[in-house]
Amino acid sequence: MAKTTPMMLLGLVAAAAVAAGGWWLVRPKTSVADFTLAAIAQEASTETAELLPDMVIGNEDAKVTVIEYASFTCPHCGDFHANVFAPLQSEYIDTGLVQFIHREVYFDKFGLMAAMIANCGGPEKYFPVMGVIYDTQVEWYGDGAESTIINNLIKIGLKSGLSQEAVNACISDNARAEAMVANYLARAGADDVNATPTLFVNGVKYSNMAYADLKKIIDAELAK
Repeated sequence: MAKTTPMMLLGLVAAAAVAAGGWWLVRPKTSVADFTLAAIAQEASTETAELLPDMVIGNEDAKVTVIEYASFTCPHCGDFHANVFAPLQSEYIDTGLVQFIHREVYFDKFGLMAAMIANCGGPEKYFPVMGVIYDTQVEWYGDGAESTIINNLIKIGLKSGLSQEAVNACISDNARAEAMVANYLARAGADDVNATPTLFVNGVKYSNMAYADLKKIIDAELAK
């Protein structure tokens, strides 16, 4: 059997796209249905790939750095964004006390699809689009059908101000997909991350927690 080529994300048969609302009118050469996340992981090299820059928000000189490892398809991560990240941003990030880093975890191909959309607009659009993806997690996942998920994620990209051409180019970039998976495997492997959300506060690892508990940890670090 011939070796499977690297995954080209978010391919969709035109008929399925029309049935789902007609958002995807130009089909990439390869369908996402032909591949699995494991297939991309085989193509992605953690040894030779250069790590992608972190997605960072907040004061780079802040005394406290919080890193969150999270998956866009993880319900607990959606809850974290609504109930922990939102007050963390208003109380600590926007005030310059905390620098926050969001590192993506890919447990499934749909989480990777969502991440490709979040990354389409570059660092300036990343956190706003990330917020929409988490806030509307149930809505864009819909009935769980591939065509539903793809079209809903494309809508998020378009509503963020990206053109259809830009979204098409972004989600068809299989080299970028491989780099993102390699990045995830390298960083999450080095930090022994096997669940989401996983937090690091100034390098110390924590599991998911309520905002009140995270606040105590941050305040203790700020007081040092």
